Amino acid sequence: MRVISEDRLAAVLASLPGRPRVVAGGNFATPRRILPILDEALPEYRLFMLNAQGDLPDRDGVALETPFVGAGMRGRGNLRYFPSRLSLVPELLKGPLPPDVVVVQTSVPVGGTVSLGIEVNILPAAIEAVRARGGLVIAQLNRHMPYTYGDAVLPIDEIAHAIETDEPPATPATRPPGEIATRIGQRVAHLVPEHATLQLGIGAVPDAVLDSLLDRRGLGVWSEMFSDGVLALEKAGALDRTVPITASFAFGSRELYDWVDHNERVRMLRTEKTNDPSLIARRPRLISVNSALQVDLYAQANASRVRGVVYSGFGGQTDFVVGALHSHGGHAIIALPSWHPRADVSTVIPRLAGPVTSFQHSYIVSEQGTATIWGHDAASQAQQIVDQVAHPSARGDLREQGRQLGFPLT
Repeated sequence: MRVISEDRLAAVLASLPGRPRVVAGGNFATPRRILPILDEALPEYRLFMLNAQGDLPDRDGVALETPFVGAGMRGRGNLRYFPSRLSLVPELLKGPLPPDVVVVQTSVPVGGTVSLGIEVNILPAAIEAVRARGGLVIAQLNRHMPYTYGDAVLPIDEIAHAIETDEPPATPATRPPGEIATRIGQRVAHLVPEHATLQLGIGAVPDAVLDSLLDRRGLGVWSEMFSDGVLALEKAGALDRTVPITASFAFGSRELYDWVDHNERVRMLRTEKTNDPSLIARRPRLISVNSALQVDLYAQANASRVRGVVYSGFGGQTDFVVGALHSHGGHAIIALPSWHPRADVSTVIPRLAGPVTSFQHSYIVSEQGTATIWGHDAASQAQQIVDQVAHPSARGDLREQGRQLGFPLT
């Protein structure tokens, strides 16, 4: 690894031929100092990121690529969306979408290694793919990036060039769960036994679930990601301290980042491990909690698209739904409000009009109640979704339209 100046980095990048594909760390570990240098140096390139946040280059010559759309890419005209289970994204990078450059934000060196810190995810696979092709790995060394273990640890000789920065990693805006999310969280918490292993997605509802589990004991975490709710469980004594906290990325407060720094109980693993349904299934009582934008009377969930336009993507939801259903004592739960306040529409609809993100869940939960899906026939599932999950003002229309679909709703 050669630590170089920003001017020298610009010259290195400007020498790249053609229209390179650049894979960059996403979420809240994006190498923010490198991206503008890269954008100025390259007239044309493709930028591949997962759940990209903040401002990204927006000009002719730049194509944004992702299998999971974050706020930084959402609604952009130059976006190329690649539908994929998160567990299979590394295969995209090894095959049809090979990277030419990988840029990451890391800790400062410790004993001949750096750490990818709060963002492991697909980055180890991207680094392996680019090195196999003779491409570049470039690091933004940051003394504020936590040093985490597991697959986060990277030998410095796998990095070609690095620049040094001194900027705390970004933190998401804090949004305390509202009344509806809190009620949903409490309902979901009733479905979580002692000594369960938790996977929770992103959003107010998963956060509210964690808030409602502070009185549990012996809990574990095997998740794609985690945030401050897991730290709250730790403080409350809810976690089994003999079991590692396993995830692939984290985002949250400065306190969370300080907690994971050199914390040997936190194992940050690559996506191929955390999201492998067969590994998920080995965890007993794996409780997977994910949100959705809509559910229908067939117990199908849409967590990807709004009015036909991609909003996010599959993410890890499909991986964890399958893994949880195969876990001994596990459950796959979809949790969502019954009414979308901004769109002023029911989130329960007769039949999804677009692609399905996931199906065959254990439970569907809203602030109205809980529908038990697994083990019930299709008619009973639809009846419960109308009676227990849907908003009261939507139930009449849902019953009428459900009957037209062949459900004997009462």
